[in-house]
Amino acid sequence: MSKNLPPTTIKILDSIAEVPARQWDECAGSNNPTLSHAFLSALEDSGSVRAETGWLPRHLAVYDDAGILAAATPLYLKGHSYGEYVFDWGWADAFERAGGQYYPKLQSCVPFTPVGGPRLLIRSGSDETERHYGDILISGMIELCERSGVSSIHVTFPNKHEWQHFANRGFLQRTGEQFHWHNDDYASFDDFLVSLSSRKRKNIRKEREKVAQLGLEFRALSGAELTEQVWDIFNGFYNDTSDRKWGEAYLTRTFFSMLSQRMAENVVLIMAYEDNRPVAGALNLIGGDVLYGRNWGCNTDFKYLHFECCYYQAIDYAIAHKLKRVEAGAQGPHKLQRGYLPVKTYSAHWIRDQGLRQAIEQFLDSERRQVDHEIHVLNSHSPFRSTDPS
Repeated sequence: MSKNLPPTTIKILDSIAEVPARQWDECAGSNNPTLSHAFLSALEDSGSVRAETGWLPRHLAVYDDAGILAAATPLYLKGHSYGEYVFDWGWADAFERAGGQYYPKLQSCVPFTPVGGPRLLIRSGSDETERHYGDILISGMIELCERSGVSSIHVTFPNKHEWQHFANRGFLQRTGEQFHWHNDDYASFDDFLVSLSSRKRKNIRKEREKVAQLGLEFRALSGAELTEQVWDIFNGFYNDTSDRKWGEAYLTRTFFSMLSQRMAENVVLIMAYEDNRPVAGALNLIGGDVLYGRNWGCNTDFKYLHFECCYYQAIDYAIAHKLKRVEAGAQGPHKLQRGYLPVKTYSAHWIRDQGLRQAIEQFLDSERRQVDHEIHVLNSHSPFRSTDPS
C-alpha cells in the first residue's frame, strides 16, 4: 500500500445522525436513494430501526486526517433475521441445535430494503485510495464481530465488485435473483408490448383491460402531492397487507411523513382510486435512472390490481420519464411473463465458528450453481421475441 495514503480514524456510530448529511452523501453518491442520509435517518428517527425492533445501529465511519468522513458502511446489530430478504433461518437453527448462539449478528444492508448497491461507501478518489478505505471498513467489521463475540457478519445486496472484494477478505459468497424491467428506449407501453411474444403480449393486454373495466384511476404522486392525508391512507394499506402476509409492519407511520419531509422528490406513490376513493397504493423511489418498487397495499380485492399498480404502472412511469430500469423488489418468478427479467443478486457472509462456516460454505457452493441454473432456465422462457440471455 502506498505511503501517500492519508492516516485515518475509524469510529462506531450509534446513529447516522452523528454524521453530517452532506458528508455521508458524498460517500454514498446520488444514484441510490436508499443509501442516502435522508432515507437511513428517516428509518432511525421514525423508530422503524431501533434496538427494540432488533435493529441496533453500529455504523462504521472512517475519517481522514482532517476529520472529514472518507468512508462508511451502514451496519446493524441484529437480534433476528427479519426484514433482510436473504434468508439464513436454516443456518441459525442448525447452529443453535448444535449448541451455538447465532444471534446477535452484524448486518450491513439497508433495513427492509432489497435494493442492490454499494455497502462500502467511499468518497471518490483513486482506485488505490478506494481499495484502502474498503479494506479498512472490512477489517473494522471483522474486528467488531470478534471483539463483541457475535456469530457472523452478513452483507446483503452489495454490487458485484464489492462482493468479490469481500470474498478476497474471507467472506463466503452467496447469490440470489430478482426481476428487473429494462427500458429499451420504448416510446410507449404499446411499443414495449411489441417486443414481447404474441402470447405474452395478449396476456398483459387482457390483464390491463380487466383492470380498465373496473373504472379505476391511477395517479403518480410525488413532491408536494404527498400530503399527510395521502400517507394516512397508504399507511392503512401497508399495515393491512403486512398483517396478512408477515404479521407485523416494519415501517412506522412516522417514517412516511419523514420520507416526504426529507426526500419527497425521490418518492413516486402510485395510488389507485375508485370513484375518487383510494383503494390501493404502491410506493416507489427514484434514484438516477432507476425506479425502485418498494411497498404495496390495498383495502379491496380486485383481480390483477397488484400487477397493474406495481408492475405496469411502474413501466408506464419509467417510459414517460425515460428511466432505464424498474427494480420490482424481492421474489416473483411471476414477474417474468410481465416483462421483468431475472438478475443475479449478491451477498457476502463472514462466519466466526469454523464448523458452521464449513457447513455453510458447502451449502453455498451448491446453491450458487442452482441459482445459475434457474436464471438460465428462466431466460430460456423469456417473454421477449428475441433476447440475449447473457
